[in-house]
Order: sequence, then structure tokens, then C-alpha cells
Amino acid sequence: MRYAKGSIGRIFLLKFEDDDIVIKTVNDFAKKERVKAGVMVFLGALKKGDLVTGPKKPVIPPEPNWVKFKDVWEVMGIGTIFANKTGPQIHIHTAMGKKNKTLTGCVRKDSKVFLVLEAVCFELKGINAVKDIDPKTGLNLLKIL
Repeated sequence: MRYAKGSIGRIFLLKFEDDDIVIKTVNDFAKKERVKAGVMVFLGALKKGDLVTGPKKPVIPPEPNWVKFKDVWEVMGIGTIFANKTGPQIHIHTAMGKKNKTLTGCVRKDSKVFLVLEAVCFELKGINAVKDIDPKTGLNLLKIL
């Protein structure tokens, strides 16, 4: 294990609008505010999108298990922002519920907000870390420098 010590910098409150694309909206926010490292918590609803719910099998490199969802799901989640040379790298996991069903996974592609999604972003200061594609796994992994 590796670790880094830092502190909390700025704190942002975000209110996503109906039809906002979650990953794109967070990416645009991080670029505008120059957030290089941060943690976010989310609460709201997503109307449709794509999740990765783990690998199909426990092998490296992993093959993602894709699940499409639609018809609005309540969500709560947590995510990270770590920039690299190409810009912010967003990683969000959510637990989602609809009626008596649940899904948990990594939000991907063009997942869209239903009515509202709220988030609080805690900027991390003094953390020297990036996310880049790991050649062994093919995943965009955290690297503490």
C-alpha cells in the first residue's frame, strides 16, 4: 500500500440539472475550477445510463460486466477526481434502488440525471497523485507519486 498526506482545500456544492450527463458535468466542473484531486458525495436520481458492476471473471485484465439502467433510479454515491496530463479523471460508484431492486457499480458513459443530483466536492490539497492507464490491467488506476 502507498499513501499520501494532505488537507482539505475548497469545498463545492453542486446541483446537477435534469438531463445533465454526470461524468461530463463533473469533468467540466473540475476543469473550470482546476480541481486536481478531490472526493465527491452524491445524492439524487439517474434516469438512464450504464454501470460496470464488477468484472465478468476474476482475471487480469478484467472484462467489465456492463449493465444498462433506465426508468429512473434513486442513487447515492461517492467519487474521486484525479487529474493527469489529459485532464480530470472521474471515478464514481453508486448504489441505486428502484422498487425492491438494487444495483451497485461504476457510473460510465452518458448516464443522465433525473430532475436533480446533488453533490459535495472536497478538494484535496497537498496530494501528489494522478490517474493513468495501467498497462497490466488496462484500467485507469490511481498512482501516488
